[in-house]
Amino acid sequence: MDIFLTRFNSSPSSSSFRDNFSHLVEEFDVKSLNTDPGERISIRYSSRIQDEMRRHYIQRGPCQPIDHKFPKALFGKKMRQFSPGWFKGSHSRWLEYSVKKDAAFCLCCYLFKNDYVHGSTSDSFTKTGFKAWNKGIERLGLHVGEVNNLHHKCFNNMLDLSNQSQSIQADFEKQSDQQKTEYLIRLNVSIDVARFLLNFGLSFRGHDESESSTNKGLFLGLLEWLGNSLPDIDRIILKHAPKNDMMTSPKIQKDIVSACAQETVKAIIDDLDGDYFGILVDESKDISHHEQMTLTLRYIDKKGQVNEPFISLVRVSDTSAKLLKEAVLSLLIKHSLSPSKIRGQGYDGASDMQGKMNGLKALILQETPSAYSAHCFAHQLQLTLVAVAKKHKELETFFAIVTNVLNVIGVSFKRRDQLWDHQTELLEQLLESGEVQSGKGLNQERGFQRPGDTRWGSHCKILDNFVILFSSIVHVFGVIECDSDVNDKLQDETFFSKIKVFEFVFLLHLMLKVLIMSNELSKALQKKDQDIVNAMIFLDITKEWLQEMRDKGCEPLMDEVYLFCAKHDILVPKMEEFYIPGKSKRRLLVLLIHITYVLNFFIS
Repeated sequence: MDIFLTRFNSSPSSSSFRDNFSHLVEEFDVKSLNTDPGERISIRYSSRIQDEMRRHYIQRGPCQPIDHKFPKALFGKKMRQFSPGWFKGSHSRWLEYSVKKDAAFCLCCYLFKNDYVHGSTSDSFTKTGFKAWNKGIERLGLHVGEVNNLHHKCFNNMLDLSNQSQSIQADFEKQSDQQKTEYLIRLNVSIDVARFLLNFGLSFRGHDESESSTNKGLFLGLLEWLGNSLPDIDRIILKHAPKNDMMTSPKIQKDIVSACAQETVKAIIDDLDGDYFGILVDESKDISHHEQMTLTLRYIDKKGQVNEPFISLVRVSDTSAKLLKEAVLSLLIKHSLSPSKIRGQGYDGASDMQGKMNGLKALILQETPSAYSAHCFAHQLQLTLVAVAKKHKELETFFAIVTNVLNVIGVSFKRRDQLWDHQTELLEQLLESGEVQSGKGLNQERGFQRPGDTRWGSHCKILDNFVILFSSIVHVFGVIECDSDVNDKLQDETFFSKIKVFEFVFLLHLMLKVLIMSNELSKALQKKDQDIVNAMIFLDITKEWLQEMRDKGCEPLMDEVYLFCAKHDILVPKMEEFYIPGKSKRRLLVLLIHITYVLNFFIS
């Protein structure tokens, strides 16, 4: 907000503006400016006098030497020359001719083309000149183009500026001091509301922003609330403001948001102060299926703290490594950051990011050899655990059953309520019997969100909840069996029969123990201040835990499983029976050996 006020308050008064302008005009000596368009330099003057320079060119008019003897040039088999008749009609306000270069130019595009950074047109009418006289009428028509063409925008700007009464400075001077003060108040209020919404990541617009709407969206709603709370503000905003100066239009809102974003990035760059930094890049599709790339910086500030500020989100046509590299370097250059200062890279495990030959990491390393890349250890750990799970049929089936059970219960609010009600009754009985203790943070309500393959910490939480809520889950399935139709009963009975067996209970306790260990490792690897030495130590400790569990933890695990089965009336097979190949329950312990082997491979 202070930036807006500073820029607004620094607007020159009429006298000081004229004094400064007169001084600069004398310095540039407008009378000495070249009339011939072929000898002009680019229209890039100081921002304070640029419009006055443009107005000088407009008042002098386009260079049109009608009496000049235009030279002829051979085109094909005919001699052609510039036709003075082209100066007439719709071309009369902008078409120019350079005697020195024997070429045609466009006055309005010369004056205003640089204001449109997204505009695209040839430089033939602004820098090099046009001289293909055999196609003169055709090329002049192409240059003018459609209504929304760049030439029309420049021409309209030229018309506006030629009318002195329409200039911003003239309009500003007409305003009274009271109008200026009210304008500042409206601007401040709009900026305050926008900053509040940005700070909390809230939406601005509403579906119906009409005067009669009761829900105009948060931006207009907060403005109304401020007006109702502050009478001095209410008398000059919204419906009490001039219709062309309400400071609430969608364009104004976007301009404020854009200014806030620019100032935020500027503050981040200033905090970096030209020091070394790392880059974190990721890409994904938005809701409209457009590919987008995010860029985050990682650096250590002057206080020694690690910062990871988000810099920009840009749309990319595809996610090839070459295009992503161009987008990254373009963003760095845009914010005056040198690619040679990159000292670290961070990406996901996709081949276009981590490829050794043509991945984004490799392409940046070719230009900046010190931009070292270390794939996130926590992400590697998740990928490893997912890969292990998918290679074991029993484990893959186990997690599929867990997911389907969650879907059966979570699909209905009625079933969720039945689950919590039963769990509450059970907890009250346990508290009365003294089997569980009460206290702060104990006996919290358990969630049942779906697990995700990229976040194996969620699997750990889900399995822990599954163990605690097992009795309530069984109770809900019993209710479903009584109330559901035939098709639902058949499906639900299948899942119910799968969880009431020893194999499922064994895998439930086994995987819970393994995931608790790996989850602690994952949390340690995700700490901002983590270094690679500590990461290796934590990994070794986790491997030792798994090795110890494999060597000495089978009997305690089996005792725990037996107690659970006895509590929930689950049949326990006799382990002393004759061994039948392919059906032994002991072969499930091989899973621990495989996990330990994969973790050994992971650290190497």
